[in-house]
Amino acid sequence: MEIEEKILGLLKKDTEGIAISEIADNLNLHRHTITKYIYRLEGRGTIKIRKIGIAKLCYLNGEKKAI
Repeated sequence: MEIEEKILGLLKKDTEGIAISEIADNLNLHRHTITKYIYRLEGRGTIKIRKIGIAKLCYLNGEKKAI
């Protein structure tokens, strides 16, 4: 999918993690649309999601930095 590829491209550039709302802003799509693709990628094990407060940070699987 084109949207999934764009999401993965953004995540490859930023190993610190990107909030779903930031991904939506970068791709000029609605947050709910991006969320659908994010959960699909998480289900496949391609990415990880970490909740910080109300934000959900997305990382490529295996790229999350230790805290």
